[in-house]
Amino acid sequence: MTILLLAIMVVFGLAAILTIIRIVRGPSILDRAVASDVLLTEVMCVLGAEMAINGHTRNIPVLLIIAAVGVFGSISVARFVARRDNTTP
Repeated sequence: MTILLLAIMVVFGLAAILTIIRIVRGPSILDRAVASDVLLTEVMCVLGAEMAINGHTRNIPVLLIIAAVGVFGSISVARFVARRDNTTP
């Protein structure tokens, strides 16, 4: 079980590092928005895995808040990009 947990931590850590690199490097705001959604999803997966491993449900409110932030962030970025595209000739 310890080897499996170590493998899971390595995979999630590597995915988070690659996602942060995509957020920093860009090249567009949409790439950054998608990468931030992926990072939020990774955080949710880690919290869900921790709940499953330890057998509790204390992190469910945190998961709901993270999901709401992700949805509202994606909507606001999409509206910003759509508005910006409509104003440029």
